[in-house]
Amino acid sequence: MDWAPASAARWLLDSEHSASDRLIPRWIFLRWLGFIYFSAFFSLIFQIRGLIGPEGILPAGDYLQAVAHSLGHARFWYAPTLLWFSSGSHMLVAICCVGMAAAVLLAFNLWPRGALAACFVCFVSFVSAAGDFSGYQSDGMLLEAGFIALFFAPPGFRPRLGVAHPPSRASLFLLQWEWFRIYFESGVVKIASGEPQWRNMTAMDEYYQNGPLPTWIGWYLQHLPHWFHASTAYATLALELGLVWMLFLPRRWRILCFFIVTPWQIGIILTANYTFLNYLVLALGFLLLDDRLLLSLVPRRWKPYLGSQLKADRVIEVRATDPGAAELGSSSKTRNLSTHPQLTAIKFSLIGLMLGWIFYSTTAQMIWILWPSLKLPTTPVEALDPFRIANRYGLFAVMTRGRYEIEFQGSEDGQTWEAYPFRYKPQDPSKPPGIYAPYQPRFDWNLWFASLGSWRQYPIVLSTEIQLLSNDSDVLALFAGNPFLHEPPRQVRAVLWQYWFTTAEEKRKTGLWWRRQFLGLYAPAITRDTDGRIRAVEWPTSARQ
Repeated sequence: MDWAPASAARWLLDSEHSASDRLIPRWIFLRWLGFIYFSAFFSLIFQIRGLIGPEGILPAGDYLQAVAHSLGHARFWYAPTLLWFSSGSHMLVAICCVGMAAAVLLAFNLWPRGALAACFVCFVSFVSAAGDFSGYQSDGMLLEAGFIALFFAPPGFRPRLGVAHPPSRASLFLLQWEWFRIYFESGVVKIASGEPQWRNMTAMDEYYQNGPLPTWIGWYLQHLPHWFHASTAYATLALELGLVWMLFLPRRWRILCFFIVTPWQIGIILTANYTFLNYLVLALGFLLLDDRLLLSLVPRRWKPYLGSQLKADRVIEVRATDPGAAELGSSSKTRNLSTHPQLTAIKFSLIGLMLGWIFYSTTAQMIWILWPSLKLPTTPVEALDPFRIANRYGLFAVMTRGRYEIEFQGSEDGQTWEAYPFRYKPQDPSKPPGIYAPYQPRFDWNLWFASLGSWRQYPIVLSTEIQLLSNDSDVLALFAGNPFLHEPPRQVRAVLWQYWFTTAEEKRKTGLWWRRQFLGLYAPAITRDTDGRIRAVEWPTSARQ
């Protein structure tokens, strides 16, 4: 290879020097990405008005108004969202509907680049205006992968496998780089945090019980002996800190790595509800494979079809640009671009700048995890931060040491309280924890975080209480039911419970999946006076206040 700057740039960015053996992995990844985007928007459409609607828990309009007052014209960069045009309920629903439609197009391989652009714009519009409801690493993972996929996907309305436009090496590497960083940075923060549970290999002993949304399979795994949990803790660190480096080794090692990490991710999906996070990591993992391996694994009856499609794509491309072409490998792209060298240079410069910017920002953040005091330019990293396309990752650096659950209750007289039933998070001890991922119940998820801190740190709790005092329909849609159908309760409060999985013997005797203990008031009990003012009638007395 010629290492002159121009030649190196063409090798990285031009499809004529591309990763032409990754067509089937690309096809699988993009279809899967469409499914993940659809799941994200599908879950949002049922929640978005209650979360950030005008009468929601954290109205996007209020947030954007504060941003505009603070930043002026810079608000459009630091809060890149279509909700600047309108933050009403119709706009929120429209963003979800457009996102779902674009995700379907992507899943069916119709106009993939346009569909990816629409998905990204709609999702970043929500994330940029949702405040506490979009502070998850999974959101950043999806936005980063979705943005890089714009450069990875083939052009055209029905590109099929996109044989004429293989993926560029740079876009392929950045997607693999994201996959690597998700694992490796998570391993590094586990060690760097000084968490004794990881050092003592006890991190998994209560992991299945204390995570945000457990599953019924996790209940059974929780009761396995300590040696099993210690082994999985050790395996987690070994995989995240060591095994993933096989990405940079020759082909056979990458393939071996895929067949190790894929069952691992499937196990996580079955034992915990981390929304679409693990599905995205699974999809990125397919980029470790190549066409040769996947063709050898597909059923024999599909091989002629795939082979004919590859050949048909090449023939169609050649005939469309040069009917008299004698060589099947001639490329219209090379001829067309050669007639406009200035446009080609500008295109490669812009693509190279964008992808190089992402690579620098992600690499710098990974280096800062390892060497926090190292001086590197921060402006490029900070400039990309609002778009969430160059992120730092680090999952479970500190393990949760108990399971606490917030419950909202209403009362007519301040003496008898009725609980608002949740859709997804643990509440009824007799109800088995379900498997909901990739569906993302953001309200239930955020209450898990809030339960670990003070209500003063999490305004969503008090805001939810206020909305329940008026039977707000959008907020009530976040719950499984409303115990006050005819008129709102006179008082609302949020209480705290501690939960544990029942033992095997307890479950045999009682049929219960959980046992729980009442800990007291989590946030102030409030009422609405006749003049419309909200007043606290009781304050929490625990240390969490």
